[in-house]
Amino acid sequence: MVCSIGVIFLFGSLLPWSNGANDFFTSTGQMTDLLHTEKDLVTSLKDYIKAEESKLEQIKEWASKLDKLSAIAVKDPEGFLGHPVNAFKLMKRLNTEWAELESLVLKDMSDGFISNLTLQRQYFPTDEDQIGAAKALLRLQDTYNLDTKTFSSGDLPGVTHKATLTVDDCYELGKVAYSDADYYHTELWMAQALSLLDEGEESPVDKVTLLDYLSYAVYQQGDLDRALILTKRLLKLDPDHQRANGNLKYFEYMLAKQMKMEQADEGTKKEEEVGQTNQKKGPSLDYLPERKKYEQLCRGEGIKLTPRRQKRLFCRYYNNNGNPRYILGPVKQVDEWDKPRIVRYLDVISDEEIETVKELAKPRLRRATISNPITGVLETAHYRISKSAWLSAYEHPVVARINQRIEDLTGLEMDTAEELQVANYGLGGQYEPHFDFGRKDEPDAFKELGTGNRVATWLFYMSDVAAGGATVFPEVGASVWPKKGTAVFWYNLFPSGEGDYSTRHAACPVLVGNKWVSNKWIHERGQEFRRPCGLTEMV
Repeated sequence: MVCSIGVIFLFGSLLPWSNGANDFFTSTGQMTDLLHTEKDLVTSLKDYIKAEESKLEQIKEWASKLDKLSAIAVKDPEGFLGHPVNAFKLMKRLNTEWAELESLVLKDMSDGFISNLTLQRQYFPTDEDQIGAAKALLRLQDTYNLDTKTFSSGDLPGVTHKATLTVDDCYELGKVAYSDADYYHTELWMAQALSLLDEGEESPVDKVTLLDYLSYAVYQQGDLDRALILTKRLLKLDPDHQRANGNLKYFEYMLAKQMKMEQADEGTKKEEEVGQTNQKKGPSLDYLPERKKYEQLCRGEGIKLTPRRQKRLFCRYYNNNGNPRYILGPVKQVDEWDKPRIVRYLDVISDEEIETVKELAKPRLRRATISNPITGVLETAHYRISKSAWLSAYEHPVVARINQRIEDLTGLEMDTAEELQVANYGLGGQYEPHFDFGRKDEPDAFKELGTGNRVATWLFYMSDVAAGGATVFPEVGASVWPKKGTAVFWYNLFPSGEGDYSTRHAACPVLVGNKWVSNKWIHERGQEFRRPCGLTEMV
């Protein structure tokens, strides 16, 4: 196919910075490239279909012509061949034209499409991406209290392109949860898949398979009665199911044992014996002590300031004590929270600047890392789902201008600050509660930089987010919601240099939309005269 060569060259330029381990699910910005790749693959597939249809059309025309000719010839073979032209054409057809037809039938029209597909496969998402995306959906479900029916029907807040989950999709989510021994989510999604099948949806996944997973997940959570009911339902569909027959006997034995124990009034013993193998129903416990408060804040269920504290919050035109650049054109500043003091600057970065920063960052986006507090090595973490890139002031005038703007508005030295970090959050993108500054048990956190601790954080919001994606402070109950073109600022350290533990914060999972931010971590060195040390430790 002539067109396939052009398609190959086009694909070769789509993802020039891609590599074998992309972690696509961690960045919505880079996932958009996959949409373009898929669109061009569809174009190539359509070209292949047209070529196959053209080939079949030629074969059909040949067959139709010979069908009519043969119908006439076999009625009077000798008379038909008595015509010398017919005799000659018969020899020609059988010796030459049928061989040509054979070549046409054997011609593989898929070469161009297969070449394109093979070329692009190196840029496709991996199993890690698919599993990561599935776990992101489970995380969103928990964080935003979404039931499986609402989720699978696509009824999410702020959506513009509604999408639903099929039986196979729900089954896949359940399997991912099952592989992590997360029986709570296994039950939810296997039950939803079964519900969709009961409603009449067609799927290659059958009810027997779903009931097999579902009964085991229910059993693992301690509900023997329901596990037995589900197993009996399975056996009605497949009486010879070996595992189900074994489970049936075991469940009946365990229930009989429990009944005897209850009759003997040995509740304590019952709890000990059954509890050893069965988990309490509900999401599994995890390492994050403030999980509940964190997720409440993400849902907008945070602490409301008292009227007295609310009165302390103001909005104002701000020029940072007469900074020459802002005397005639001060910026709008709004107090978001009182302790710690969090302020937001409105219209502080333009759409043009945002697009420039994003275009500079996109080719460099890599999975965001955290510093291992023990080894100091940068590594990826499941609690930070995003991709980031670093931009230096010398690379582009816009970056230099942004750095200068931060210095003008904060009054802090930027020469010792870290480079501008640009982050794009992917599917369910988040950064769980953390501190920006190094604690006392991490004395070497920023030793290599030689610029002291992170004294303050400046955070630009470079996109609006349809749902989710708030910056929350679990220690104090504050929630700051993304608004494109604004920036928030807070101090991580008291003037004394002691860390302000109330600044522990998190980036909530993005439920719907695309979240772009950029931040500047400002360090202690160079601030000695700009923010003098305080005489009191916690002030």
